[in-house]
Amino acid sequence: MNENQTARPATLRIPADQLHAYVKAIWARAGSAPREAELVADHLVAANLTGHDSHGVGMIPRYVASLADAQLQLNRHAEVVKDVGAVLTVEGGKGFGQVVAFEAMEQGIARARRLGICAVGLRGAHHIGRIGHWAEQCARAGLVSFHFVNVAGDPLVAPFGGADRRIGTNPFCAAYPRPGKPPLVLDFATSTVAYGKTRVAYNQGKAVPPGALIDHEGRPTLEPKVMHEAPFGSLTPFGGHKGFGLAAMCEIFGGALSGGFTTHTETLGTTNAIINCMLSVIVDPAAFDAPDAQAEADAFIDWVKASPLATGVDRLYEPGEPERIMRAQREAEGIPVDPATWAQIRAAALTVGMSEQDAEGWSARLR
Repeated sequence: MNENQTARPATLRIPADQLHAYVKAIWARAGSAPREAELVADHLVAANLTGHDSHGVGMIPRYVASLADAQLQLNRHAEVVKDVGAVLTVEGGKGFGQVVAFEAMEQGIARARRLGICAVGLRGAHHIGRIGHWAEQCARAGLVSFHFVNVAGDPLVAPFGGADRRIGTNPFCAAYPRPGKPPLVLDFATSTVAYGKTRVAYNQGKAVPPGALIDHEGRPTLEPKVMHEAPFGSLTPFGGHKGFGLAAMCEIFGGALSGGFTTHTETLGTTNAIINCMLSVIVDPAAFDAPDAQAEADAFIDWVKASPLATGVDRLYEPGEPERIMRAQREAEGIPVDPATWAQIRAAALTVGMSEQDAEGWSARLR
């Protein structure tokens, strides 16, 4: 047991609709227009519902700190800076990623429906959160999509064979819609664990999985504090050289091809901002000569899930299925928020101008 594991109050369980209302109230107080506050709350609470607490309401303190740094820009919208038909370049202007990515996907969806395909290069967005959210937006429109993302100027991951942080957590995502069924959704950071998961573990006083972290001397460690207390360590790439290779391509496709920027000495961030660039390719499956595509996809999934279970395994999951199960559970039982994270969110609410009385009212209502 480490020092973060002693005498901890119980984790809260908060109904999703009430937590959503609280998040909206925080950003409305900060100065967001109603639609912006709603989109941010939609995204953060949805991330928690799917079990991705690393990208949920626990991000609010970091966003508030970025706002104080004059980095996060409220009430900005996606701006198309180049349109050549099937390729759109979109400037985010450090606006809320939950807004500018939503708007960029709306533009890409409309264009893909008209042309069959659209590539969207989104650059300069403030943190766009859980990438699966954007793939799911495309899937709801009946469109296939895949997404390469970089975390520009914010290295947290050691390259394969390296001993210090040189690259972002750089997620990759893809989704395949299925009429009458939930979409297949693959969404993962190219690090062994997402940085936000180390924050959750740190706040909860828990260790991280073996192989996920190295300390400042490059030695393996289970302690999440190496990501949150100096001297800082690094995340490791998942799958060794394979994860590192995919992370590198996310960096180039997302950061360079979009007209944004990649991580190197001249671009290292010095503020609380999280800047994302994303290359999204959105495709209308009807544009292909593939009348049996859905049947073939379903046949493959059925074939895979019919595999005999390995020892100690009670179920096989298709991509996106664990998130759906977690969402149903948390919709019924409430979203867990540990006391440390809750205190950080409350402090952030006060920072943006919420009164002590209002903050106490929300705390009492949500406990």
